[in-house]
This record gives sequence, C-alpha cells and structure tokens, in this order.
Amino acid sequence: MPELAIIVPTLNERSNVEPLLARLESALSGIQWEVIFVDDDSTDGTAALVRQLSLSDPRVRIVQRIGRRGLSSAVVEGMLATAAPYLAVMDGDLQHDERLLPAMLGKAKSGNLDVVIASRYIQGGSVGEFSKRRSLLSGLGKKLSRFVCHHDVSDPMSGYFLLSRPLFEEVVHNLSGLGFKILLDILASSRRPLRIGELGYTFGTRLSGESKLDTAVGVEYILLLADKLMGDALPVRFALFALVGVVGVGVHLAILGPLHFWTPLSFLWAQALATLGAMISNFLLNNLITYHDRRLRGWAMAKGLATFCAACAIGAVINFSLAQLLMLAGLPWYTAGIGGIVVGSVWNFGVTAIFTWRRGRGMAHQAGAAGVNSSRVIAAR
Repeated sequence: MPELAIIVPTLNERSNVEPLLARLESALSGIQWEVIFVDDDSTDGTAALVRQLSLSDPRVRIVQRIGRRGLSSAVVEGMLATAAPYLAVMDGDLQHDERLLPAMLGKAKSGNLDVVIASRYIQGGSVGEFSKRRSLLSGLGKKLSRFVCHHDVSDPMSGYFLLSRPLFEEVVHNLSGLGFKILLDILASSRRPLRIGELGYTFGTRLSGESKLDTAVGVEYILLLADKLMGDALPVRFALFALVGVVGVGVHLAILGPLHFWTPLSFLWAQALATLGAMISNFLLNNLITYHDRRLRGWAMAKGLATFCAACAIGAVINFSLAQLLMLAGLPWYTAGIGGIVVGSVWNFGVTAIFTWRRGRGMAHQAGAAGVNSSRVIAAR
C-alpha cells in the first residue's frame, strides 16, 4: 500500500514523463509511493507512454479521460483513483521541485496537518522567472481569493500541495471542479478551520510540453469564485446565462433602432434581424464564457448555433404565451412579463445545456467538461 500518491494532470507532456519519474525515484527514496498521471487525451501519446511504463513499474498509473478537459477535475479523478492516505498534486512540466515532497509529507505527518502548501510567497520561496504581467495577475488572483478562502495562507493559488485523504473525502462532494485552482477550491469548500502548513519553494521554468494555461484561465477563475460565493443559491452557469441574456437585449436594441429608423425595412423585418443578431451574440458569448469548459469549435460550433437559435425561438413562444395567460388571469402586466421572461429563460438554459453544450459533445473540438456521460474514463495500473 503506497503511503503517498502523486497526482499529475497532463496535456501533451510526453517528453516530461520519463524525466519526472526519474526525479520522483530519486527524491522519494525510502517512501512507499505511486504516481497517477491523469491525461486529457493528449495528442502526443502521453497516455500511451505512461501505460507502457506502468507495465514494468506498478507504481506508475494512468487515468486517460476522453472528451473532457480541466486541471481541477483531473486532479479530483486522480485522487479518487487511489487509496493512499496522503495525496500530493504537482504539474507534469517539471516546474515543481519534487525534492520538497519528503519534507511536505513529513510536515503533514508530524504536525497532523490537513494540508501542506508549497508556497512561492514565504521565506525560501520565489515565483522564479514570472513575467511582470503574470506576477500582477497572480497578485490580483491572490487578493480575489480572500472573498472565498478564509484561511490565512500565503499562496492559496499554488498548484503544488499535499493533503490528507480524510480532508479530501470531507470536501470532495462540495468541490466545484472548475478551472485550474484546485487548492483554492479545496480550502473554500472546507466547513471547518484547517490545520495548514507551508514550505517555500522556487517555481521552475518549463522545459518542454504544452502549457494548460490559456487566455480563458481568468474566466475560469472568476467562475470558481462565483460558484463558491453563491453556493447553492443560484447555479453559476444560469447566472452567467442570464447575464448574457441581458447583454443580448442591448444588442437587440442596438440593431433594431438603426434598421427601423435608417433603412426602408418594415418594423417586422427589422425586429426579425435584430432578434437573429441577438441570438448569435448570445450564442457566441455563452460559448466563450458560460460554457467555456464545453466550448464548441469548427463544425460543432455551426451545429450548436442552429440548436441554440431553435431552442431560443421556442423559448420566445413560451415567454409570449405564458405572459398572455397570466394577463388573462388578471395579474399585473409587469408580473406577467417577468413570469414569461423567467420561464422562457429557464427553458432556454435547460434545453441549450442538453442539446447545444451537452456534456461530452465536441470531443474532436476539445470541448471538455467534467463528468461527461458519453465519455470513457480509462484507468490502467
């Protein structure tokens, strides 16, 4: 039975696998350990290499995810795939100093700690070669994390940490699994004060492989914060969907006005074109923001737009019909109007979530999502 499981989420990290294993072998001498690579179906053969290596080393394991992506959800699946009493998380890009793992494990055991964080912001720690822009963004993210994380830690956004299995099992059902900041998710999901330790380390430089950070990481971070702030009061996706709808009203009016007043088109035609423009705008914004983790690309995007417009057209009919019924029932006009809008919005949200951005859709277009129904999780030892 391994005492320590190291969870390594990967995406096109084939060239880093063997060097990382060699480093772990050297650093963890005398410790019973295993490493679980959670690969989001890399195109460079990362999963195949790990599977091949696992045939000769039972400490090496692979969880290959088909049709979804996301660092946080990958870490959760990796932790669920092991029975080790201590769980460490580190990147597969060789930027985290594996030599710190024995000290992290020793600190957790000797102090009976829930979490030990490898911090870049205490004595002995450094962000390394961070650019000025990335340092500013990291600082901003750290400040925003205080809204949801009530634990006094120097680096709540660290991607390198160790936690006990009891803590993981305590919080796992409350995790959002959104974005890249799984440590912040864990800290914010705890219902009690945690026993936390920190050790300083220097963030290394990526040598090869593909970074999982892209321009939308900020969006995912905001989604995580919103989910933790709202809790069960209002689903974050529905809140974003509704917000995009409000923006769509502005787009509709911005198109309708000029077409009605400055062109020979009839009001009916102007209204139809404005409605179409608002639907396209709403689809693009929802694809970019609300469903970033399931976003559609290529041909899947064209098909998604068609299903979105069809669903919203039916939603408009529902909106109008219900408002009319409420008016006939004697309710005030504003109550009838709001009732129609709410029911129509819920319809649009529910139907487009199923048919436009359904889980597991667009595997060939990298439209990942955690827990997809149509995908497979392949685990090998």
